[in-house]
Amino acid sequence: MEKVTDVVMVRGEAELFERTAHLFAAATEVSCAARDLHTWSVAHPTEPAREQSVRGMTLRKIYLPGVLLDPAIAEHLRFMAANGARIRITEREINETILLDRRIAIVAGGEVGGVRGYTVISSPELVQGIQSLFEAAWHGATDLAAYQARFTELGAREILEQLAAGSKDETAARALGVSLRTYRRRVAELMEILGASSRFQAGARAREAGLL
Repeated sequence: MEKVTDVVMVRGEAELFERTAHLFAAATEVSCAARDLHTWSVAHPTEPAREQSVRGMTLRKIYLPGVLLDPAIAEHLRFMAANGARIRITEREINETILLDRRIAIVAGGEVGGVRGYTVISSPELVQGIQSLFEAAWHGATDLAAYQARFTELGAREILEQLAAGSKDETAARALGVSLRTYRRRVAELMEILGASSRFQAGARAREAGLL
């Protein structure tokens, strides 16, 4: 670990957990922004601890839409929401960050040699700035239930399967029981959600995420 005043650099989640477990245990307000559940596995307790982890705290989480393509992750998010967590989905790029009691910020960095780096920040001025960025992302995001209703209506998984199979639009529309116009509109919306500029890229990103 390398320490520079109020900024601590750690490598890997094992060291991150070792250095911050007591902070997570004592926190009463946790705000988290992540692309998926894997970046912050240190902050996602397993059964039966996960239900208890929501009790007695203010818990807010923002994720990208891709999490809804994985049924297990979607179920986990619904469970957390049912037990008091506030969860929102954003289609905008986010900085993967955790804020603890508005006093500590943990920012995920890139990987070096297959090990991800994290920055733990306790400087009040820096934490306040990061908190402001989170609040802006939070206010621009959509509640999980509302977004999931739209996502389900979109038929995202079924569309991805059709794209991966190389089905023609007419064939895919018939298989999904929708009009050709509706199918093409849904494909365009799904590409937007995945941040893809082409159908090929949408399929590639879905495969990279292990969704296909």
